[in-house]
Order: sequence, then C-alpha cells, then structure tokens
Amino acid sequence: MKYKEFNGPVEELVGMKLKEIEEKENVRILHAVESGSRAWGFASPDSDYDVRFIYVRPLEYYLRLEAKPDFMDWELDETLDMNGWDLSKALQHFHKSNATLFEWANSPVVYATTPEWKRAADIAGDYFSCKSAMYHYYGTANKNYHEYLKGEMVKYKKYFYVLRPLLACKWIEKKACPPPVLFQTLAEEVLEDSMKDTVQDLVRKKTAMVEAEKGKRIDRLNDYIEDWLPYFKEKSEAMADDRKKDWGKLNEIFAEYASGLCFRPRPAAAVWCGSGGITDY
Repeated sequence: MKYKEFNGPVEELVGMKLKEIEEKENVRILHAVESGSRAWGFASPDSDYDVRFIYVRPLEYYLRLEAKPDFMDWELDETLDMNGWDLSKALQHFHKSNATLFEWANSPVVYATTPEWKRAADIAGDYFSCKSAMYHYYGTANKNYHEYLKGEMVKYKKYFYVLRPLLACKWIEKKACPPPVLFQTLAEEVLEDSMKDTVQDLVRKKTAMVEAEKGKRIDRLNDYIEDWLPYFKEKSEAMADDRKKDWGKLNEIFAEYASGLCFRPRPAAAVWCGSGGITDY
C-alpha cells in the first residue's frame, strides 16, 4: 500500500511496512528510525519521511561464499522512502565512527527497536571518534555552503544543512561525544546568544515553506558560517587520530546475533511502535 492510499497515521504505515520487509526478506529488523529534517526538528509542510533501519539475516546467509548485498532500498513513493543496512555493514561503519550511523542510533523518532540493538549501540559508542566526526561535519557544512548558499536567492532548508553540522562540530569540541540529533538541543547548548534570534527566525520561516521555496540570502548567517568554516577545517585536521582499532567487541556481538539469537520467535506481546517507543521483543 502506498502512503497516499493509506488513511491512518504514517507511524502505522511504517510499522506495517517494517513487518512486510521482515516477512518478504527473511530478516529481523533491530532498529528503525526517522532520519533527516523530521528527526532534526524542522520539517517543512511537504517534507518526506526518511525511514532508516538496521536488520540481521539468518546465519546461513553470512556463510555463503558469493558476494552478498548488505543493504536494501524499499522506496515507496515521493513521500515515504525506506532503506536499511545489514547489521554487518552497520557494525563496520561503527568501527569507522560513521557520523550518520550514530545519528540513526540516536534519532529522537523511533519507529521500532529491540534490546539487541540497544546493546550493540552501547558497545559501538566506544568507537566514536571526535576527529572523524568533526571532519565529517565540517565537510558537510563546507560542501553545502559553497553549493547552495552563495547566491542572492537560496533555499532556506540548505542553511540547516550547514548550520547543523557546524553546531555539531562545536558540540564535539565542547563535549567530546556524539552530538544530539535535534537541532534545537544543539542550538540551545552551543549556539551563541547573539545568533539565537536570527536562527529561530530562520526555523519559523523554513517550517512554513515548501521544500523547493527560496528566500533572500541572510547575510548575517553567511558571515557567521564563513567565520567558523576555516576554524573547524584547521581544528579537525590538527586533531590526533582517536579511532579505536580493535574489532573484538563488534565481532563478538555480530557472531552472537548472526548465530540465531535474533531469530527466536517473537512474543505475542510484541508491538511495532509509533514515534519514540520500544518494541517488546
């Protein structure tokens, strides 16, 4: 069923689709969240739903010699799109301190989750690298700024693709841990008081605009961005490599989950969640 044909809340449709994926693909979904602007807290009226999930397959799948896909795309239409990563891919990217994966792990909009995922995410937290994350966020901010915010008329949503990663850099510098997903939490903690009114006004404008709408460039924000981009470029390049090299705990949890633990029968009380709940697996 497509989103436009469904009359209930989107959370219910997502739950139905997650169960459909499990049945058709013979996987167990460990964690499913919202990603992007809806998770960041500043969706436009026509923002789509970006559902991201982590899944595990039966042991026999991993023992095959041929090359195997470690992701799946489950796009439905222009409003609701879903894609997922195999647990093996997720754990490999935790080892790399992939900032996007840490955002999925910490999304405030949770459609479904499991105790197994919580345990894996807790272990993966030891692999967070301040240098890798800061360099990722600096690169994201720099790329989006020069591609989208230099003209006279700009898409206001693109300011958040620059401001949010810049504030994430500030968070990492200050707290040395993964930054929160919600933009408002970042802004309250690390945005200068002198900029808060300007940014709050931007939030109000953006959430009232459709995705493609443009407005006049905000020079005060551009000046602020241009002040901080060189700083975080230099900062991230100068930081010592703090990536954790050991694979031990990640290998252990993958071997345990792939061996069949995650495919035990689901109890009758298990439910798929709406926003922010936990499945009783």
